[in-house]
Amino acid sequence: MSVTVRVPAKVNVQLAVGAARPDGFHDLANVFLAVGLYDEVTVTPADELRVTCEGPDADQVPLDRTNLAARAAIALAERRGIEPAVHVHITKDIPVAGGMAGGSADGAGALLACDRLWGTGASRAELLAICAELGSDVPFSLVGGAALGTGRGERLTALEVGGTFHWVFAMAGRGLSTPAVFREFDRMAEGRTIPEPEASAELLDALAKGDPDALAATVSNDLQPAALSLFPELADTLAAGRDAGALTALVSGSGPTTAFLARDPESAAKIADALRASGTCRTVRTATAPAPGATVTAGPAERAGGV
Repeated sequence: MSVTVRVPAKVNVQLAVGAARPDGFHDLANVFLAVGLYDEVTVTPADELRVTCEGPDADQVPLDRTNLAARAAIALAERRGIEPAVHVHITKDIPVAGGMAGGSADGAGALLACDRLWGTGASRAELLAICAELGSDVPFSLVGGAALGTGRGERLTALEVGGTFHWVFAMAGRGLSTPAVFREFDRMAEGRTIPEPEASAELLDALAKGDPDALAATVSNDLQPAALSLFPELADTLAAGRDAGALTALVSGSGPTTAFLARDPESAAKIADALRASGTCRTVRTATAPAPGATVTAGPAERAGGV
């Protein structure tokens, strides 16, 4: 018997970052939008915990207990007083180290899959609490859709989305470390007063109305200057997408994936073709948003469904 869970990537349409806290984290106003690029996580009973991975850049995914999927299985097992004796297999399609929460998605997927496999009966609140322990982006990977994340991003408020948004994503030739980007943000912020992060009312209204032009006018990412400082070539990718007609262009989260909002599917295809021809990125993908959160796609019929 096994259980398979599908989990989405995300783009941050707003990432407002506060000053570093004493614990090293930053308060955020993080507007998440789940997009239709997915990993699949399958868990199967085994003699001991084991992680395997296939798909693009699978060789960059750690297969030991530092993997968020492994950590999720361990966290749930410890709460139930059982051994995390499962084989966790990850089928990657979300970019690795790309700022689209691929690792967080795998953690959320493994948590839901183990919950269903073991029949733990964990509540939504308990699963979200475990997600928050695992990492700032993991709760949203479980929930999907659109949400405002506050605190360090783990406290979620669901947001209304009034339509479908069309995105193009350009994957860079190398990754960027999220901690390194935050350190660069702190370095660049030295001597400046950093305001408390707040969600943009105009951006939330654009999401609720499903208005791509209004959304394009209000997206922002406070980590983008730091990402560009560490990876200057991303500026060429952003320019190529804008020149091809993107309504807006931004670094996704801590990068280095760059995201481009298109007016419609035809515009998205045109932007994607131009980016592929630009020579400024490794691969290009199109996707729509919002997308559902972690969803059981295979397993015992009586346990099928999402969270």
